[in-house]
Amino acid sequence: MRTWSSVSLPRVPGTPRPLRLYDTATGRIRPTAPGDTARMYVCGITPYDATHLGHAATYLAFDLVHRVWRDAGHDVHYVQNVTDIDDPLLERAERDQDDWIVLGLRETALFREDMEALRVLPPRQFVGAVESIPEIVEAIAKLLADGAAYRADDPEYPDIYFDHTVTGRFGYESNYDHETMLKFFAERGGDPERPGKRDPLDALLWRCARPGEPSWDSEFGPGRPGWHIECSAIAANRLGMEFDVQGGGSDLIFPHHEFSAAHAEAVTGLHPFARHYVHAGMIGLDGEKMSKSRGNLVFVSRLRADGVDPGAIRLALFAGHYRSDRAWTAEALTAAQARLSRWREAVALPAGPGAESTLARLRDHLTDDLDTPGALAALDAWAAEALRGEGADANAPELVRAAVDALLGVAL
Repeated sequence: MRTWSSVSLPRVPGTPRPLRLYDTATGRIRPTAPGDTARMYVCGITPYDATHLGHAATYLAFDLVHRVWRDAGHDVHYVQNVTDIDDPLLERAERDQDDWIVLGLRETALFREDMEALRVLPPRQFVGAVESIPEIVEAIAKLLADGAAYRADDPEYPDIYFDHTVTGRFGYESNYDHETMLKFFAERGGDPERPGKRDPLDALLWRCARPGEPSWDSEFGPGRPGWHIECSAIAANRLGMEFDVQGGGSDLIFPHHEFSAAHAEAVTGLHPFARHYVHAGMIGLDGEKMSKSRGNLVFVSRLRADGVDPGAIRLALFAGHYRSDRAWTAEALTAAQARLSRWREAVALPAGPGAESTLARLRDHLTDDLDTPGALAALDAWAAEALRGEGADANAPELVRAAVDALLGVAL
C-alpha cells in the first residue's frame, strides 16, 4: 500500500533524552531501549469511515514516539496496517450499497490525506490485510500443524480457531481477569457463543467462505482471515519478535493486542511479541466515547474543510495526556487556537529569552511518557516572556520554532 508524504525534521540543538513509556503489560513506566533502529508497530484503521479525532489522538501519540526517537538519533522502522477486509467494512458496504473494495480504497485515501495534513510522520511500511493473506495463511498453517489451532466442530463452516491456552502466558499483556476478558471479547469483535469452539475465548483465525462474501483460496479452503492474526503476521514478518513498541488505542488492549501477541508467540516460539505495549486513551464528545456505533464522531476532514489549522488540532489533543480518556470540546479547540497564535507571535519576534532551558524542559517532558501538558506549559512560559519583551537572544525564536516543529509536529 502507498503511504503518505513525510516532512523534514529540523535539527534541535541540545542533549536528547532516552524515551520512557508506560507499558500496559508490566504496569510501569519503563525506558525504551531500541538499538540503532527503533521498531514500532501501530494498529491501523478499518477503512469504512473517515478519520475521527479518536483515531487522530492515537496516531498523534505514536507520532510523538517516532519524533522523540528520531531526535535521539535512532532510525525508526515503523509499520502500520490497514484492515481492508473485515466484517465492519463489509457491513458498511452492504448498508450503503457500495462496493467494499471501493469503500476501503476511498476511506484509506482520505486517511492518508488527514495524516499528511496533521504532519504525522508516515510509516516505512503501510500494509493492507488483503495483500498479506499469503503470509497470514502460512502462519495459520503452522499453528494448525503445531496443534495450536483447530477447526470448529461445524460440518458446514469448519472455521479455524486459535487455542488461547497454548502459550501458557495468555493474559500477560492485558492483565485482565477471565470475566473481563469474556466481556470485552464479546463487545470487541469476538464470538464467545459460537457453537463448535473448544473455549469461548478462542479467537477466529480463518473464516470459511460464506455465500456473498469475498474469499481467498488457501490450503485449508477458501475463506478470509480473522482480525488478530493479520497484525501478528504483518508485524512479526517485518519487524521480527521483541520489537520495541506495539501501539494502539486502549480499546485494543483486549482482545486484539492480547491475541496478536499470543498468535505470534505461538508461531515463533519466542516471547515477548513486543517489549512495550503502549495504549492511548479514548476521546469523548458530550460525555461519551467517540465511536462510529454512537454516531458522535468529529472528523478530521470536516475540521480541515472548516478551515481549522491542523496545528491547532494537534495542540488541542496534546493538552491532555495521551493515556487519559478526555473530551473534545469547542473550548479545547478555541484554547488551542489561541495558544498556536501566541506561539506564532512569539517566534516572529526579532529576539526572545534564551531557549536552551526551554528546549531542555521540552525534551524532559516528552521523554517522560509523552508528558505533553508539561511540554506545552514550558513553551507557554517561554512565549509569555518573549511577548513581554524579555530576553535579547536573536537566535531563540528560531530555535523554539525548530523544536516545536521537530518534537511536537506543529509548524509555527
